[in-house]
Amino acid sequence: MTISRTKKLGGVAAAAGIALALAGCGAAPETEEGTAAPEAESDFLPCLISDEGGWNDRSFNQSAKEGMDRALDELGVDGIELESTSPNDYAPNLETLVSEGCTFIVSVGFNLSAATVESALANPEVNYAIIDDWADTDFDGTTDAPNIKPLVFNTAEAAYLGGYASAAWSANNGVNRVGTFGGMQIPSVAVFMDGFELGVQKYNEDMGAAVEVFGWDTAGQEGAFTGGFEANDTARQTAQGILDQGVDVILPVGGPIYQSAAAAITDGGGDVVMLGVDSDLAVADESVTDITLVSIMKAIDVAVYDATMAAASGDFDVTPYVGTLDNEGVKLSGFHDFESQLPDGLLDELTALQEQIIAGEIVVESPNSP
Repeated sequence: MTISRTKKLGGVAAAAGIALALAGCGAAPETEEGTAAPEAESDFLPCLISDEGGWNDRSFNQSAKEGMDRALDELGVDGIELESTSPNDYAPNLETLVSEGCTFIVSVGFNLSAATVESALANPEVNYAIIDDWADTDFDGTTDAPNIKPLVFNTAEAAYLGGYASAAWSANNGVNRVGTFGGMQIPSVAVFMDGFELGVQKYNEDMGAAVEVFGWDTAGQEGAFTGGFEANDTARQTAQGILDQGVDVILPVGGPIYQSAAAAITDGGGDVVMLGVDSDLAVADESVTDITLVSIMKAIDVAVYDATMAAASGDFDVTPYVGTLDNEGVKLSGFHDFESQLPDGLLDELTALQEQIIAGEIVVESPNSP
């Protein structure tokens, strides 16, 4: 494998694959708050490995990279960011990172769990973090290696708000049908779909409505999945299958598969909108701004940044991070150009629901929540 070396702080664009830059010199940069960033330990080498979705998924891989890049810039150090193109890359890529001397490694995604656990057990001197997973491969309720920090998100809370908003939108249009589909049926995907359906149910209860959900059944944990995270013909056909039910709102959960949903919506020519996940999709991809109603967001960038900064200063703690509405680890984006078209009172209703969830008055009960 060829490692391309580029200066992280010199303004030179990183090459594809691994970008390893030499340590920077001079005074530490200042943070946005105007205070000097903490100095990293002299041998600190932070590293990041994507899942097969890649850095340009406009979702969780890209968000993780943005968090790592911010930490590197503020610390004045360089790191290695290694992009996986298939599941077969995970274990070899982790081996490469260890061989390059990485002292802190962040794995992006549930699918890297087994490889990360194996690497962490073999290299106890290296600190690890993993996004969207507990690194509990034997399902005994504990992380399988003492040097892994889980970075997980109770996305059902934000998805609940997204489901409620979607139901309100569809009911206001007289359609009363919304849908969702996912990439792989794993907890970090299904948790969005759980919250979405529960939010629709809440709207129906509060408003005496009868909005139907297609593509997912929380009670039975059954629904529509593509089997992967690629924007391919399978994803397009899965999206079309949901659209064929007459929905006017669709939630694709799984990184790039939103592109397949967008293509199906555009070709269909109807008044259908979709929801983004992980990042604010209307901002991340301007090509779909006009059909993105709202996004269910996870602050993956913040979690990666915070974990990297802690590891840099020698304060790394393996206590799991759980993102919630309360700590702003998950949230609903703004509605952008759609805000003026929302049903009267919806924004106030969403604010009230969020406050009730934070206060514990509403508990979003997803079997896939962390």
